[in-house]
Amino acid sequence: MGSIIKVNEYKDFGNNAIMTSDGAGNVTVNAQGLQNTPAFHVTLSAEQAIANSTETKIQFNTETLDTDNCYDNSTNYRFTPNVSGQYFFGSAIRFQTATDAEQCFLTIKKNGTTDIIQAYFKNYYYTEQQVSVITNMNGSSDYIEFYVHQNTGGSVNLPNTSQHQFGYGYKLIGA
Repeated sequence: MGSIIKVNEYKDFGNNAIMTSDGAGNVTVNAQGLQNTPAFHVTLSAEQAIANSTETKIQFNTETLDTDNCYDNSTNYRFTPNVSGQYFFGSAIRFQTATDAEQCFLTIKKNGTTDIIQAYFKNYYYTEQQVSVITNMNGSSDYIEFYVHQNTGGSVNLPNTSQHQFGYGYKLIGA
C-alpha cells in the first residue's frame, strides 16, 4: 500500500523555498543548486567568412537561449557564466563548400588561449563536425569561445543555418 503526500512548497531548514507547485502539476525549482543555469544556445544570423589557414572566432550572434544574460552576442561572442561549477559545452559547424580539405579544426577555448577541446576533421562534401566538453568555470572571469580553422585553399563560409552552426552550454547539476 502506498502513501500520498500533498504539498505545494518544499522548504529547507532556513525556511527557503526549494521547490513550489502551482497545483496543476507545474513545478518550479527555486534552489540554484538544482538548476542547469546559466545556460545558452547561439547561432549565426548571417554567413561568416572563414579565411584559409587562419584560426577564426565564430561570431555566434543570435541567442535562442540565454537564461542569465551571460553570452555576449554583439562584441566578444563569448559566454562568461556568473555561477561557478562544472559546465557542459558543445558546438557544431559545416562549411558551405564541397571542396575537400585536410586540417580543419573546431575548437572550444577557455579564456581566449586554452584549447579545452579541439576536433580535427577532413572536410568531405559539406561535412558537419561537432565537439563537446565538460570543464570547470569560476563564475566570474572564466569565459568560453568557439573557433574554427580550414585550409580549402580559399575563404569558405559558415552558412546561417541554425541546424548546422551553433554553440551551447549549461551548468551541470551535482557535478
